[in-house]
Amino acid sequence: MNKFLNTVNNSIRSFAKDEEGAQVVEYALIIAVVSIALVIALSKLTTATGGFTTFVSRVTSCLTGSCS
Repeated sequence: MNKFLNTVNNSIRSFAKDEEGAQVVEYALIIAVVSIALVIALSKLTTATGGFTTFVSRVTSCLTGSCS
C-alpha cells in the first residue's frame, strides 16, 4: 500500500510541475488580444470609409490593379 501511495504522490507532483498547460493558456490569451485588436481596427476602418461593403470593394479594386 505504501508503494502505491508513493507512486500516486510522485504522479501528482509530476503533474503539478508540468507547465505545458500554462503555455497553451498564454498562447490563447495572445490570440484573444490580437483578435480583439483586429476587430476594433477593422470596425474603425470600415466605419470611416462608409461601411464594410465599401471597404471590400476598395480592397478588391486594389488587388486587381486599379488602386486609388
